[in-house]
Amino acid sequence: MIIGTGVAGARAAATLRGEGFDGRVVLVGGEPHLPYDRPPLSKQILQGTQSPSDIHLHPEHFYPGAGIDLRLGTEVARLLPGERRVVLATGEAIRADKVLLCTGGVPRRLDVLGSDLEGVHYLRSLDEALAIRAQLAGGASLVVVGAGWIGAEVAASARALGCPVTLLEVAPTPLSRVLGADIGNLYAQLHRDRGVDLLTGVGVARFGGDDRVREVVTTDGRTVPADLVVVGVGMEPVTGLAVEAGIAVANGIIVDECGETSVPGVFAAGDVANRLDARTGRRVRREHWQSAQRHAASTARSMLDRRQPFSEVPWFWSDQYGLSLQMAGDPAAADEVVRRGDVDTPCFAAFYLRQGEMVAAVGVDRPRDVRAAMKLIELGCPVDRSDLADAGVDLRKLSKRAVA
Repeated sequence: MIIGTGVAGARAAATLRGEGFDGRVVLVGGEPHLPYDRPPLSKQILQGTQSPSDIHLHPEHFYPGAGIDLRLGTEVARLLPGERRVVLATGEAIRADKVLLCTGGVPRRLDVLGSDLEGVHYLRSLDEALAIRAQLAGGASLVVVGAGWIGAEVAASARALGCPVTLLEVAPTPLSRVLGADIGNLYAQLHRDRGVDLLTGVGVARFGGDDRVREVVTTDGRTVPADLVVVGVGMEPVTGLAVEAGIAVANGIIVDECGETSVPGVFAAGDVANRLDARTGRRVRREHWQSAQRHAASTARSMLDRRQPFSEVPWFWSDQYGLSLQMAGDPAAADEVVRRGDVDTPCFAAFYLRQGEMVAAVGVDRPRDVRAAMKLIELGCPVDRSDLADAGVDLRKLSKRAVA
């Protein structure tokens, strides 16, 4: 039984079949749609350049063809690992020798006056994206709360459609917590140059309106007109089933290096899984598309008793205004940053070191540097700072030299 039909759940089900498992596979999810990719929701779906069918992970015929019992629009009521049963909201009980929790997360909600007004949206699902798109297509005035990845991409998509956009961020600089102030300043200027009214150091005091949201009142007393609001202030892992089943939980569902929870036979993967990162020694819960699918595939193999610790270098990307930012590794683990190129221009890379070894890399329109850096992160070998800073040095040669 796999609970959750996001990229992690779908990838796990496909992996079980790909690895030769011939027993019953049940894939259950609360959404009515075929499993789909989430990254396009804030970009192509909002802009109308892709339709819902374009983002399906597999065509409809894939699931019966692979012998996967796909239950859409179905909630799970209880997980009973001691009885090897999963009880659905319909009352049906399904025997499950092993269970994989891919329950993902839900958007963190703002607890302010007016947060329940119509027109205040949180973007996590396809239905939410389609509802937002319908209003943006009419030229709605948009306020985005939170200039993280989702908020920044929504703002960029809305500007591409010609909508007036105000972007609110409580931090002094967007994305600075993850990428640092200099890269955050670059993206702040990028949005302002495209016509976004970016307000930093401010939060939301309340939402105002009658039958629906009409304005956003900020913590510094400003009133911003709004036909539509999208809130992107983080995600909360969905752990209710695990808690009720007595499974250890702390910022997600705690799993070992192979994806198994504190209860034997129950596993967790993707956004909801809190695992130990062997590279940094830190417990992490990744909310990235690549990590979700790779961790799910690895955990599916563990369910088949082909246990192997998951230790892949995480990778993430964000597309805004035609620029592509890519990030690999864990910048938070670094104690030093080396830059390649001019950080004031939209084409540079930053390499994050810890005790002289590369632990992360960020590149704006430099995908080759990020790909090469991933190998250096994987090798965990010392790197020469002057080589990293010199744009004329091919990073691929550094990794080959390290292997030799």
